[in-house]
Amino acid sequence: MSNEAGHAGVAHEDVPVTWKAKIRQIGPGIMAAATGVGAGDLVATMVAGSRYGYTLLWAVIVGTIFKIALGEAVGRWHLASGRTILSGWRTLGKWVLVYFGAYAVVWGFVYGATAMSASGLPLNALFPGLSVRYWAMICGVVGFLLVWFGRYAVIEKIMTVFVGIMFVTVVGTAVLVTPNLFDAAEGFVPRLPSGSFVYVLGLIGGVGGTITMAAYGYWTLAKGWRTSRWMPMMRLDNTVGYVTTAIFVVAMLIVGAELLFGQDVVSGDEGLLMLGDILAQEYGQWARIPFLVGFFAVSFTSLIGVWNGVSLLFADWWRTWRLPAHAEDSVEDYDRKAGRRSTAFRVYVLWLTFPPMALLFLDRPFQLTVTYGVLGAFFMPFLAGTLLFLLNSNRVGPEGRSRWLSNTLLTVCLVLFAYLAVDEIIGLFNE
Repeated sequence: MSNEAGHAGVAHEDVPVTWKAKIRQIGPGIMAAATGVGAGDLVATMVAGSRYGYTLLWAVIVGTIFKIALGEAVGRWHLASGRTILSGWRTLGKWVLVYFGAYAVVWGFVYGATAMSASGLPLNALFPGLSVRYWAMICGVVGFLLVWFGRYAVIEKIMTVFVGIMFVTVVGTAVLVTPNLFDAAEGFVPRLPSGSFVYVLGLIGGVGGTITMAAYGYWTLAKGWRTSRWMPMMRLDNTVGYVTTAIFVVAMLIVGAELLFGQDVVSGDEGLLMLGDILAQEYGQWARIPFLVGFFAVSFTSLIGVWNGVSLLFADWWRTWRLPAHAEDSVEDYDRKAGRRSTAFRVYVLWLTFPPMALLFLDRPFQLTVTYGVLGAFFMPFLAGTLLFLLNSNRVGPEGRSRWLSNTLLTVCLVLFAYLAVDEIIGLFNE
């Protein structure tokens, strides 16, 4: 990464001015948004549509605004401070690094199996000769090889192709079911039907991202964006990424509202397989196949993005963990000691890929599931709260400080995600 990032920084020294040049630079935002939206998010949206029709469309828009605010804050910290997000967290105390390290290790082990299984399900539906378990393992190994050997530019291009497939198949399915545009327009008016509060929070909180949101700044560094001069480009890139995500989520809500309204939808990734079967019954097998291809694209982009982005986070965590207590830190130190070619990066890619394969043969142990859920529930309020603090401190120059709009949105994010965290933890222990 060090050479890659350094060369990228020289190659992209000139900040694009024309719209054509800016569009060519878009990439990290697409990476972050596509990584954050997995099959589970689409199922949750589809379930909301099946229960409440178009009524909760407004929640998708609100969630998109919040994620744009969080992504912009992550990118702004990297560009304006000259430090990585892990470097910023280090200034808050050792406890932050302890929390993140524990979370990354447990989360990676459980998520590795989850991401591989989600990618294997549609492949098994398309090619049933091989079981989900073995398709999952193949997907994990392919993702491992892409990330182990692939430079950022290659991975960005692969992700962009998959996002294009997602767009055509998911949005195409929404068009196929002929949405009621009048009802859809009414869905943009905020309403809260009886029993819908949990679904509203899920839609707001689930429009693309958990730990992967923190990876956005590392992708901007890999792209060669190094100073505050890149902030307008970063804001455009971040917005395009999450608006694209919002289109996917709206499309799935439309499918749920039109095709599944009033039906019980299977929870988990299997719900998308159920939708594929319903599409086949309604429109013929030709409709099922492209949808399953889209299902695979959604799942596999999350796998690739996590294998790359969270491994970059972990490599930087290891670097910052080993720094002396009062040592100065900068992006240049990150370039020298962390990144794609570092030992820590490679160890974490291995950790994501091979140990979780054991979970493909076993039910997830209860204690591991609870630990994963508790650590994960706290990450989004942790991210919002630390960004709120860092971007209003002297750790960043005046050009990077948060204004009233960013502070308001980050504060609302903090409150919302803290509520969701408490609700999730209560749910874990009540099961």
